[in-house]
Amino acid sequence: MIPDSFKQELLNRVDIVDVVQRYVQLKKGGANYMGLCPFHGEKTPSFTVSPAKQFYHCFGCGVHGNAIGFLMGYAGMGYVDAVKDLASSVGMQVPELQPRTPEEAARKERETDLYGVMEKAMDFYRAELKKSPRAVEYLKGRGLTGEIAARFRVGYAPDDWQGLKQAFEKYEDKSLVECGLVIQGEEGKRYDRFRDRVMFPILSSRGAVIGFGGRVMGQGEPKYLNSPETSLFEKGREVYGLVQARDAIRIAGRVLVVEGYMDVVALAQFDVGYAVATLGTATTPVHVTKLLKLADEIVFCFDGDAAGRKAAWRALDVALPSLSDGKPVKFLFLPDGEDPDTFVRKHGKDEFEKKVAQSKPLSEFLLDELRAQYDIRTAEGRAQFVTATKPYVQKVAAPALKLLLTKEVARIGGLTPEEAQGILGTAPKQPTFNRPAPAKREFRPPSSPEWKLLSRIAAYPSLVTQMDPAMLDMALDESRLLTDIHSYNEELDGTELSDALMIERFRDHPHGDLLFHAQAFALELKEAEEQSRQFVRHTLRALDIARKRKEIKALEERLKQGKLNRDEQSQYSKMISDVRALEQQLQVDGRVN
Repeated sequence: MIPDSFKQELLNRVDIVDVVQRYVQLKKGGANYMGLCPFHGEKTPSFTVSPAKQFYHCFGCGVHGNAIGFLMGYAGMGYVDAVKDLASSVGMQVPELQPRTPEEAARKERETDLYGVMEKAMDFYRAELKKSPRAVEYLKGRGLTGEIAARFRVGYAPDDWQGLKQAFEKYEDKSLVECGLVIQGEEGKRYDRFRDRVMFPILSSRGAVIGFGGRVMGQGEPKYLNSPETSLFEKGREVYGLVQARDAIRIAGRVLVVEGYMDVVALAQFDVGYAVATLGTATTPVHVTKLLKLADEIVFCFDGDAAGRKAAWRALDVALPSLSDGKPVKFLFLPDGEDPDTFVRKHGKDEFEKKVAQSKPLSEFLLDELRAQYDIRTAEGRAQFVTATKPYVQKVAAPALKLLLTKEVARIGGLTPEEAQGILGTAPKQPTFNRPAPAKREFRPPSSPEWKLLSRIAAYPSLVTQMDPAMLDMALDESRLLTDIHSYNEELDGTELSDALMIERFRDHPHGDLLFHAQAFALELKEAEEQSRQFVRHTLRALDIARKRKEIKALEERLKQGKLNRDEQSQYSKMISDVRALEQQLQVDGRVN
């Protein structure tokens, strides 16, 4: 767990405009910056970034958050990775709640050193490419331009057992082995892992070099040689080309998963920029989850041969638990003997994208493959088919898709939907209550004075110090949120509460959505701080009057019953005078809208 004090300092140092501008083109518009929303397609900018408030909001789709939330939502980072990325950008070190052991501290320091080693190796391979006419001719023969090669930082490992000695004077340094660049052989002999290969750097989501893929230029095995697993590089978590493809994925709303580095680069050469590749390993659940965060649709592209279909089936199986009803997964099988690289060079972008558009939905691929294994003309064959579908349908996480798959299995198997649900174990659970779920509707701001207070404090958090929680109606969600904000501000012990810090602190609060709506309302309101200060003062007086009136009414009832003593009668008279004075003050101030 990262301490609140660290997140507070981090969000005070980070400028969200700088963070968002890494990925989105922004233009100054008044006090804020505007751009096309990266989270949904639009032609007219509705995405606003506020440098003063340090948060973003889209008036089109409603996404909202601070710098941490943007990296999580746009770059697909986990929470800790997003915090670390921001911290490194402003020279901060994320603290550890539990002190590291000496071994852990040494390993962490070592990882930092290894990033530098990998960067230096990439620079060496890129320089070597310019010195190798054979490698340059090979890439030109594959249809690649210098611009694309530079974009993907393509290089060349020379045909030399110890070529890296040219870049690393201390070739014996253990870091070269730890990075997977050098192999430690028998009797202490060392040699380069990559020799006479075109080199494709593999980047982390933050753009750091974490591994390499090397491709032979002629005959030879393996065709692709990848970095081994290291402390920097875990094949099952990374995909090739994601950094270069991220913008195209957002625009297309789709990510294409292919098998080879050259497929990714060749497709980019033909302006199909939304392709990535797995790293010499089968698709993993982490791959699927990561890509579904970035795209509305995944298309897996495989060769149409037996090996390609086997790889596709593995991808289908691991994708099932990650599916959602709004984000389809599809499969594209190219003709025998073709891969994306050869197909796009032979037939062009338009023909390739027609193929992508004709991709087979996961449900269709699943049922077609299973149905082909059994003779569904017989009762026995249909029974086998239904039984074979059970483990796959049960894995489907998307509720609507699971229901529709069950119905389709029922149709093919000659069963009723209810019978199929019983056999497949997909019958929906009975609801605890028989009341229908409320219809989803757009947010309608409450009309309470407390909501109006929240909207001004959302605009100018320092105004929370003027508030007395005792005045609030605690039956209201907005009052409970205001009380928690007030308490949190006191915990900060004099440190100024910011908009970005409020978002972070109340991200998972039961009524946190109210804060986001209030901040969006404040953006549209465009009210000056002094005007909001007057509004808060006016509203608090009105709430104080309402509270005192309730107390006066209670005392009045007791007075009629002759139950007030002298002190209580004096209190009653004083409260009436206080309320009259407050009402006069309200009239002097005038109503603030």
